[in-house]
Amino acid sequence: MAQNTIRANGGVLRDARSRYRTENREADGAHGAYESETRRSGGAPRAEVTVSRAEAPADVAELLGVEGPVVVRARRMLDGERLVQLATTWIPVDVAEAAGVEQVDTGKGGIISRMREAGFDQGAEAVEDVDQRPATADQAEALGVDEGALLLTVTHIGQTAEGRVVEVTRHTYGPGTTLRYGVPLD
Repeated sequence: MAQNTIRANGGVLRDARSRYRTENREADGAHGAYESETRRSGGAPRAEVTVSRAEAPADVAELLGVEGPVVVRARRMLDGERLVQLATTWIPVDVAEAAGVEQVDTGKGGIISRMREAGFDQGAEAVEDVDQRPATADQAEALGVDEGALLLTVTHIGQTAEGRVVEVTRHTYGPGTTLRYGVPLD
């Protein structure tokens, strides 16, 4: 089964082939994909979460099709005491209110499960853009790199079957992360 794995050298293998499937996100009561896959690999997942309302970056606001404040879920994702990734999620206010995801603990399956229950099912697939972005001062300090160093970033774009983007999550990783994706050959 696909999962994140923390390697002996501290690097992360992020396997995206099935991480967002409901049975994986909710396995053993997990509160989302990261918690579930980190547990399966023998780790001790935890997250430091803050929730607020703020303006989204321009590229994110464009993806969400919104103007004005959105709900922002900023997380430091850890395995024990080791920081694995920084993840920030932007959600339109109406979606966040309907799904009840403005509290820190979003329950079994996390925000994707809460959105599905509220009628914002992200359907059968998500889009993830992978790029490198210069580390901000806060990211550099958290991940132990120089400000401006290029960091691996995965931007997860979750949308309904009707095409409405209901969340954008930017996962930021320090050195040593490998991404694994499956690609259809037919």
